[in-house]
Amino acid sequence: MTTKTATDSRSPVIESRDQLIAHFAKGEKPAERWRIGTEHEKFVYAVGDHHAPSWDEPHGIRELLTRLQRFGWQAVEENGKLIALTGADGSVSLEPAGQFELSGAPLENLHETCAETGRHLEQVKAVGAELGIGFLGLGMWPDKTRDALPIMPKGRYAIMRRHMPRVGSLGLDMMLRTCTIQVNLDYASEADMAQKFRVGLALQPLATALFANSPFTEGKPNGYLSYRSHIWSDTDPARTGMLPFVFEHGFGYERYLDYMLDVPMYFVYRDGTYIDAAGLSFRDFLDGNLSVLPGEKPTLEDWNDHLSTAFPEVRLKTFLEMRGADGGPWNRICALPALWVGLLYDQGALDAAWDLVKGWSIEDRQALRDSVPKLALDAPLPGGGRLRDIAAEVLDIAGAGLTARARLNKAGDNESGFLDPLREIVRTGKVPAQVLLDRYAGAWAGDVSRVYSEESF
Repeated sequence: MTTKTATDSRSPVIESRDQLIAHFAKGEKPAERWRIGTEHEKFVYAVGDHHAPSWDEPHGIRELLTRLQRFGWQAVEENGKLIALTGADGSVSLEPAGQFELSGAPLENLHETCAETGRHLEQVKAVGAELGIGFLGLGMWPDKTRDALPIMPKGRYAIMRRHMPRVGSLGLDMMLRTCTIQVNLDYASEADMAQKFRVGLALQPLATALFANSPFTEGKPNGYLSYRSHIWSDTDPARTGMLPFVFEHGFGYERYLDYMLDVPMYFVYRDGTYIDAAGLSFRDFLDGNLSVLPGEKPTLEDWNDHLSTAFPEVRLKTFLEMRGADGGPWNRICALPALWVGLLYDQGALDAAWDLVKGWSIEDRQALRDSVPKLALDAPLPGGGRLRDIAAEVLDIAGAGLTARARLNKAGDNESGFLDPLREIVRTGKVPAQVLLDRYAGAWAGDVSRVYSEESF
């Protein structure tokens, strides 16, 4: 989630809807300036007893952040507390229960993306070895109750924790017990954004299936392959979901603007403090009628904050975020951007992917999304068959898109090799969660703690 930095300052006051639409249009870039921003989260645990370290305990999260600064990271504080880092490789931030996130820099190709991820993992593992800390690549804590988890000292999280139980039963699980991988991508125009949004949203269930990696809750199988994905179905219906309007004729910046204006607020940030605005209307804020800030109108910085509080499967800011994947190991952190760059950054691949899904109805898309958390690649496909029946074709389209991009490393390899972990999943027919469940029922003999030795970075 977004971390406010010391350089954040008051931006221009919003006087009209046109400013908000122009904000989305500012994201437009020619293809040669398109970049790749990859984010991944991981669970932090104490090697000795597997507990999740608090922020302030000895050898805890604060010390982890402090020691990472020797690699050139700069401290970000909130109310005097170290809560994030910034540097050449983007930013390091904390999710609500201490899940450790790298939000990578915008990079030109996937070779750079995977190298960036590798540098970060080498750094955290080096510091982790000093502190007796390990890092786990899963989509959900396999053994922790909510009550066993610490809370990080970030003001927005206190507001969200109070509000989540009012609007859904699983929102606190989303905050405290899940990890994801996502990729942020550019668009050339409003029409290009709309096509990419539609393809990304329609095929997000396939990404969820291929990356499904959260089959355990509190030490036992939970009946799902991606429980993380299931959690979003009962987090907050006002700010989650498949967004049917994206597939309607005429979808563009203005329609997404109207959606975001209808998403209830969480907070307003003023003078280093998060003001609780949970459930209030940004439309009222535009009119100067926000009850917690009477007479004050929002700034563009407030709008940026608000954009970060909606959680659909694909999210628009001044770029598009692909948000459907569970957390996982290094090779899948590299594979997720490979999938979406291959599909969305080559026009031939983008058109081929749209041809594959454009005939699905709104009901078809929702049914697929609803069935994937339990069934993954066995989810029923619109028109018959199973999701696995198109998985190889989608990967072939992505591979062709990456080959057409022709971004080569020093050895002369293009980017399509980063899809190999996904090709192997399709070849075997087993998503990561199914592999874990096989181990649980076999070699682990029902002992889920074995996951720490086998799935840590």
